[in-house]
Amino acid sequence: MAQAKISAKASEAAAAAQQQQQPGGQLRGRFYRSTSMADRSSRLLENLDQLELRVEAFRDAASAMEQEKEILLEMIHNIQNSQDMRHISEGEREELNLTANRLMGRTLTVEVSVETIRNAQQQESLQHATKMIDEIVNKLLDDLEDAKIRLMSLYGACTSDVPAGPIDQKFQSVVIGCAIEDQKKIKRRLETLLRNLENSEKSITLLEHQKSSVRQSCNSKQD
Repeated sequence: MAQAKISAKASEAAAAAQQQQQPGGQLRGRFYRSTSMADRSSRLLENLDQLELRVEAFRDAASAMEQEKEILLEMIHNIQNSQDMRHISEGEREELNLTANRLMGRTLTVEVSVETIRNAQQQESLQHATKMIDEIVNKLLDDLEDAKIRLMSLYGACTSDVPAGPIDQKFQSVVIGCAIEDQKKIKRRLETLLRNLENSEKSITLLEHQKSSVRQSCNSKQD
């Protein structure tokens, strides 16, 4: 009787081992993925793909808000320093400046920050590019025209359009080493600087024209 039980157990074990074997003799162990597990994995992967699209859209929206904040601050600053502000009464100018400062303050209360993932080389390239721009900005008041020419050569290195002037090849090689998001930010900064320079030149030209008109008027009265 005991021998019969032992034989039965051995037969059951052999049958179980045979059921666990896959075609080709490979065991179906704990890592075998049934059809149900494969379906679950596929659904999870699909969900993650959809979430990735939403994450990228979220980052793009935040970046757009960053840009909008920069534009608003620039526009408020330009209004405060416009020629029109200089040709109104002191009381009106004071009232408008109060409104502008209030808008500036409310804009600055909005904090939006999109961190860019960089490797060590990209971080170094960004620091180098920033330093090159800062060196020109720090010398703006010394020679406005020269600073504009140098900034235009930097901007030409960042755009795919045919540049109007020479390109700073060194700066271009530095920018290429930056992360894509940093390349876009560098280009936007140069665009802002060039716009501000153009507005400054217009203000200077208008001021010189007004001075010339005043001198001519004075000379006419003396004659």
